[in-house]
Amino acid sequence: MSSVFTTYLQLGFHHIFNLQAYDHLVFLLALCAPYVLQDWRRVVALVTSFTVGHSITLALATLDVVNYSPTLIETLIPVTIVLTCLLNLARAGKAGLRPVERREATPIIFTLPNLLAAVFGLIHGLGFSSYLRELLGSQSRPVLELLSFNLGVELGQLLIVALILLLGFVLLRIFNVARRDWLLVTTGAALGIALTLLVG
Repeated sequence: MSSVFTTYLQLGFHHIFNLQAYDHLVFLLALCAPYVLQDWRRVVALVTSFTVGHSITLALATLDVVNYSPTLIETLIPVTIVLTCLLNLARAGKAGLRPVERREATPIIFTLPNLLAAVFGLIHGLGFSSYLRELLGSQSRPVLELLSFNLGVELGQLLIVALILLLGFVLLRIFNVARRDWLLVTTGAALGIALTLLVG
């Protein structure tokens, strides 16, 4: 059992943490672009929301509870990137980025970025399931494989997010890049890749 868990944990990790999964990587870049290392609580809330979404559809699709069109999902994934980028650009167009210390009456998990991350996670989870179903073949109730694969995806995702935040920290603190410039450059890059995927 432990070997099965470890195998699918590694498969989940490498499925997200490699350049072939660039569409998911670009989404994570767009998702984290407005935040800096000090905002790690907000980023954890965002990643948690995204994880909840993709965990639901990954499980439902892998267990054949829901059916979907892979072609449609391949189109919707870059759409989620575009919408996330547009939200970032709208935020950058305001007078300034929201201070880290500011407290809000609305619980953080129910803010617009978190709700969108959860909804977009539903779409990305279907994308993850295509690969997992190919690995599983004819297995009908692969509960352990599903759990370990999803955990591997989550670990890879957290590592990617940590690297993005660390890169931002280096550029902002050491090279004195303006936070708004960091947001615009990363969002612009993510938007360009997403639009290329859509028209390609």
